[in-house]
Amino acid sequence: MNEKVKIITDSGCDITRESEKEWEKYLTIIPFVVTIQGKEYLDRVEISEDEIYKVLKEQEEIPKHSQITQLQFEEKYRELYAEGIREIIVDVIDAAGSQTFSQSVLAAQSVKEECPDLKIYNVDSKNYSLHYGYPIIEACKKLSEGQSAESVAAYLKDWAEHSEAFIVGFGLKHMKKSGRISAAKSFLGELMGLKPLIMLHAEVTAVLKKARGEKAVIDAAVETVSSRMIPSTPYCIVTTTRPELEKELIEKLTKKIGYAPAYVSKCGVVVSCNAGPDFIGVFIKSKDHSLA
Repeated sequence: MNEKVKIITDSGCDITRESEKEWEKYLTIIPFVVTIQGKEYLDRVEISEDEIYKVLKEQEEIPKHSQITQLQFEEKYRELYAEGIREIIVDVIDAAGSQTFSQSVLAAQSVKEECPDLKIYNVDSKNYSLHYGYPIIEACKKLSEGQSAESVAAYLKDWAEHSEAFIVGFGLKHMKKSGRISAAKSFLGELMGLKPLIMLHAEVTAVLKKARGEKAVIDAAVETVSSRMIPSTPYCIVTTTRPELEKELIEKLTKKIGYAPAYVSKCGVVVSCNAGPDFIGVFIKSKDHSLA
């Protein structure tokens, strides 16, 4: 058991509150600040997933979220150091979509002199939501079993390098308005009833499949995900507001792959601000990142 190691992540990880509580000895989640019609809310503290879905469906204005600052990271590093922590693993939202990762690195450099024996491992998750949330939970387990911070950081970096996220898109209104998912912004075909399957990794977003109708895009997702994932590796699902379609996708993936998802949670506030309330996310470890 590692008593002097802590993992820091941000609220974009979509780890459930139950898991956060279970692994609080090893885990600290820093909340993003979300701005809705001029009012600021702390993610996971002052606004929930269901509340952001309601906002997104009822309001035209897209909520904004700010990056976590260098100062916030410095304060957290100092706080943990004062508590006796000597190794910190920082695994945060995709650096291609947020300055949060670079802020965590700058903060690590800033506290070197005052915390000379503090080792900080900065990991760029290269993705969103459960694609760093799930392996962080697994990393907490590894720390509880006595694995070293260095080996756990290496495990998280491996996940990042092999990460692929898929958006099964039922409605693209918010994705297009936010502009953060370029493949959705440029997608044409909605008026013809086409639904996209979008892949994300680091700075790459691409429409891999187009299918006519919701049932068809679920089938396309099952075939694509099962063919791209590394065999026998875990996969995860984030849900929004489509319980029947979510249930169908999980059942079909479980049958096709041969086992159920390792982790299922609601899509959180940060990702929903950019992707909307009308999609399902699937996260895998992939063989490669080719778009063929």
